[in-house]
Order: sequence, then C-alpha cells, then structure tokens
Amino acid sequence: MNFTIRSAVPGDEATILGLIRALADYEKLAHLVEASEADISRDLFGPNPRVFCEIAESDGQPAGFALWYYTYSTFLGKHGIWLEDLFVDRESRGNGAGRALMVHLAKKCAHENLGRFEWWVLDWNEPSIAFYNSLGAVMQDEWSVCRIEGDALSGLARL
Repeated sequence: MNFTIRSAVPGDEATILGLIRALADYEKLAHLVEASEADISRDLFGPNPRVFCEIAESDGQPAGFALWYYTYSTFLGKHGIWLEDLFVDRESRGNGAGRALMVHLAKKCAHENLGRFEWWVLDWNEPSIAFYNSLGAVMQDEWSVCRIEGDALSGLARL
C-alpha cells in the first residue's frame, strides 16, 4: 500500500480529532479526550502554531497521523522533535503508514539538523514497542515521567 504524507491544513480539524479519538479508544483512554475542533484549529492553524501535524493518506483517505512539536536539548545545544501522538487506523496497520510517518519526521530532523526525535510509548503496547525497536529506537527506562495538572497545577501556580 502506498501512503502520501502531507502537513495538516485548515479544514483537517475533524479528521485530526477523529484520529485523536480513535487513538484514545485504542489506548483505553477515550474518557480523557476533551479536545475540540476549535482547539485544534487554534493550536495548529492559528497565528503562532506551536504544534504540528502530518497526515498519512492512501487514495486520498486519511490512514493515520503524527502530531509533534519542537523541543530543545541543553546538552546537545540543538532542537529536536517530540512526537506527541502517532496513530494509524486499524485497516492501515502493518501496511507502512506508521513507518512512512516516522521516516517523514526523521527526514525533517535530518534536513533541519535537529539533535533528537523522541516520544513515549505505553509499556503494555507491545506491537508499538516492537515497531519502534524495528526503527532503531532505544527505550529510555531510566527516566520517569512527571506530570502536574488540574488542581495541583493551579495550586503550584499560586505559590
């Protein structure tokens, strides 16, 4: 199967939100999705976008997406890409869409002389872990994720 990778454009909000919801269903986290088409429009296509999206298509139909943003490594003194979400629909899995999205972003890193390409993967998601390992990814088990949100974030901000 051949996939075309293109940058998301205004008008793709419903497609992107649909793929986000499908990802959340796959990860058994659908109850956490609060994003709206308006949020996506504002953040991806507003005057100062800080997040970007690539869409994989086959025969003009969306097959998956990669939502990402730039990071910075103080140790390397270079920017990198953080892949926030990668998702390929059930019908397109195993046919190269995920690989095409990852290669596209790796080429972006090479073209822009970026130092890193990073993401998280859920520890139970064996198919994704195997896929990422096949691409040469190295799991960073020595790091723990920290998060402050909701009331804890508001409380910290008041200090």
